[in-house]
Amino acid sequence: MYVIGTAGHVDHGKSTLVKALTGIDPDRLKEEKEREMTIDLGFAWLTLPGGIEVGVVDVPGHHRLVKNMLAGVGGIDLALLVVAADEGVMPQTREHLAILDLLGVTRGVVALTKKDLVDDDWRELIASDVADTLAPTTMAGVPIVAVSSTTGEGLDELKEALAQALAVTEPRRDLGRARLPIDRSFVMTGFGAVVTGTLVDGSLRTGQEVVIVPKGLKARIRGLQSHRKKLDEASPGRRLAVNLSGVSHDELERGDVLATPGWLTATDALDANIKLVKDAPGPIKHNAPVMFHTGTFETLARVRLLDKNELRPGESAWAQLKLQNPVAVVKGDLFILRNSWGTIGGGQIVEPKAKRHRRFHESTLERLQVLQAGSPEEVVLETLGATEPCLAHSLIDPTSLSWEQVKDALDALVQSGQATMLTPGDLDRNAVLYTSRGFTSVSDQVQEMLRQFHQTYPIRHGMVKEEVRTRLQLPASAFALVVRRLVEEFKIGDLGPVLQAHGHEISLTPEQKKEADAYLAGLAASPFSPPGALSIDPELLSYLLDEGRVVRTGSDVVFTAEAYREMTDRVVRLIKESGKVTLGEVRDLLGTSRKYVQALLEHLDQQRVTRRVGDERVLR
Repeated sequence: MYVIGTAGHVDHGKSTLVKALTGIDPDRLKEEKEREMTIDLGFAWLTLPGGIEVGVVDVPGHHRLVKNMLAGVGGIDLALLVVAADEGVMPQTREHLAILDLLGVTRGVVALTKKDLVDDDWRELIASDVADTLAPTTMAGVPIVAVSSTTGEGLDELKEALAQALAVTEPRRDLGRARLPIDRSFVMTGFGAVVTGTLVDGSLRTGQEVVIVPKGLKARIRGLQSHRKKLDEASPGRRLAVNLSGVSHDELERGDVLATPGWLTATDALDANIKLVKDAPGPIKHNAPVMFHTGTFETLARVRLLDKNELRPGESAWAQLKLQNPVAVVKGDLFILRNSWGTIGGGQIVEPKAKRHRRFHESTLERLQVLQAGSPEEVVLETLGATEPCLAHSLIDPTSLSWEQVKDALDALVQSGQATMLTPGDLDRNAVLYTSRGFTSVSDQVQEMLRQFHQTYPIRHGMVKEEVRTRLQLPASAFALVVRRLVEEFKIGDLGPVLQAHGHEISLTPEQKKEADAYLAGLAASPFSPPGALSIDPELLSYLLDEGRVVRTGSDVVFTAEAYREMTDRVVRLIKESGKVTLGEVRDLLGTSRKYVQALLEHLDQQRVTRRVGDERVLR
């Protein structure tokens, strides 16, 4: 399935030609029929020789309606440029051709209409002028077919030329991320909201949940139609009518994008390479206001030039476009820039969710160049470096590459040592990866963090994992993989709740050992009622706690490990004998005070040894 879009000057017979080819009048509005002029997009379809099914988008030719024309040409596979043989190339012919050139449309056919109104010599002269006009554009050398929509002469030849051009046109890629820019929204009695558009990527099926971006509306597909035929599923490249439940057609408008959930988000700043047309009236300066058009969407924007102070006609430049309204776009999407003069330029989106850059920043410009023209390996590596660590499949959307291309690129990068895969086994969609430079940086950060920690706290076993993770700003799953790899590489030690530098050993000074022994002896002198007045350096107490030589059961209650074990054993035996125990009974059992028993029992509750029921404890 392919989509053909018309282009050409007003009154050159685009709609009449479409009707002659398809039998369908694309002018659906009352005003269009009354004025005999196309105002908005029209739609038709036909089957070309060889059984090639095509949808046709008919666009208005009037200069005041170019924005409607732009909403129709974004998803086409082939342009049908219409030039009247009695008038030849006209102003809107040139503007529409400039738009097709900026959008990179290389497949096309010229229909030289109104053949019956001119003689052969004049027609050949006009055809030669058209060929010269096309020569410096992406449509250079396309077939030119003379036709008459009135007599039907040349229509078969035109259909054959269209079929031949489409036969060598590659079908649209399916990256598994359905996206349909909406060009029309209306309501059908008994069915509800209906939107139409060209499915530019992914597949849609009846019953599927979808979202409307950027509005964030959720809906479900009640039905699909293409060329008035019901479909259960639609593949990329089809013109579709989509019946939606869960939304009102009043909530939907041209410029919105229907997409499968979870991948497409809107942006109000994007990086792009832009080109100014040669016949633009003058240069555009940094921060110049423009109208930005992509797909079916339009909004005001400002052009922040990144490598020049002004962009002259015929030149290209790197720029960041700051949009007044957010747009749902992906890397590789093409756009048009217009102002009060007309179409002044366009370009290709390189980074859809751009951060603000410093102007004339060399590394930024180099990165943009790689994203635009680099190999799949270079693009994937650059994108990975901006999002690391990340899952392999999450690189599909920002690179606009297929999973097969992403996987091949990652395999090559891992093999060459430019990327590091943290997950074990073969590379799959859920593999977690870093650039090798990025992982080295994380490794260095962790080791330096632990080195400084040990220097500050020499008798602590290590740094709490959660503190390390927080400082690195890593999600828990990725952090666990980083830790495992660093342990495998003998760069750190993992002690459960804490991390330590590899080979770190604790050694008490003679003074510290003397202080620790005195403290332990003081606790042991009255094991079940240890004196709270005993003093010890907090760091030394932490060391004894980590070593398991003492147990803290309250803010100021510390037992030796031996005393804690003996008290616990006695309490457990008593509960087993009687089924339950009170605080007073434990106090009598241990011959100590309420303060110590309460601290002990609350600690046993926290350790899930016992459970409090009213004023009593039972075993868990």
